[in-house]
Amino acid sequence: MPVLHNLVSNEELKARMLAETEPRTTVSFYKYFTLDNPKAFRDALYIEMTKLKVFGRVYVAPEGINAQISVPASQYEAMKSMLYAFHPALDNLRMNIALDDDGKSFWVLRLKVRERIVADGITDESFDASNVGGYLKADEVNSMLDDPEAVFVDMRNHYEYEVGHFDNALEIPADTFRDQLPMAVDMLKEQKDKKIVMYCTGGIRCEKASAWMRHNGFEQVYHIEGGIIEYARRAREQGLPVRFRGKNFVFDERMGERISDDVIAHCHQCGAPCDTHVNCKNDGCHLLFIQCAACAAKYHDCCSPLCMEELALTPEEQRARRAGRENGNKVFNKSRGLLNMTLKIPKPEQ
Repeated sequence: MPVLHNLVSNEELKARMLAETEPRTTVSFYKYFTLDNPKAFRDALYIEMTKLKVFGRVYVAPEGINAQISVPASQYEAMKSMLYAFHPALDNLRMNIALDDDGKSFWVLRLKVRERIVADGITDESFDASNVGGYLKADEVNSMLDDPEAVFVDMRNHYEYEVGHFDNALEIPADTFRDQLPMAVDMLKEQKDKKIVMYCTGGIRCEKASAWMRHNGFEQVYHIEGGIIEYARRAREQGLPVRFRGKNFVFDERMGERISDDVIAHCHQCGAPCDTHVNCKNDGCHLLFIQCAACAAKYHDCCSPLCMEELALTPEEQRARRAGRENGNKVFNKSRGLLNMTLKIPKPEQ
């Protein structure tokens, strides 16, 4: 029986990835379909992906699959063919190839079984996730952006919206997708006669959100096919104006893909124009926040003087200071200020 999980340390795996000479292609994909045995599906897929030296994060659930991966460039076509043949629902699966890719996005394959491929908090058994809104291609998106009867709704988290979005897009100010769904219905209840256009990073959240809006009585609901990634790629290929401004936040080591030259966010420490997400260098914090080069030098890659001070302590002193500290999976939020907790890059919801 082959080993179906990783046995090597993260440090060693990352070093191996950085030493690779062949370029890698970063790609994301998802598919909603019914899986009767997610565990067996997961184990078989792990074996096939390992053969092709795939790295990344893959979630499998009774409702389908959600993946963000990297694959050696020479194996990309073989990986696609494998997936297309692996299950009938994956035939001709749409691949969202990264736009701003250095191939260093992942260094290990983590393939997990979850209850849902995107946590939505929906308990209504009458909800039909397949009753989705209309798909919009790049040219249709641009047309909708000029339609006064269309409302664009960003179904990503606040830290994603902060560094890049469509002009005048509505932000749903919640920290999780499960909180955004009821909030979106409430915020848009007076605009049921409008065209509601939902979007997210790669399509997985806005597709389910569009079905939720239809479930709640909204009739003119649309979502961007393939999300921001596919929109930007197709617009560029077709010579269309790319109307998304700023960066597209991504859930891997890159933390962002440059879509336009606009920098619409600001350093969380000094307020200078900046859209570079980093994690605080202090291992007892790891806060995800935006930091400019000047503040990185000033604060030694930390989020605050307190973390600078802690980073300078001996390992024993650091452990003693952190004892009993509340841990969390948080990010900087302008309404809350900098948080000094155990804070890490959030796991993807898309």
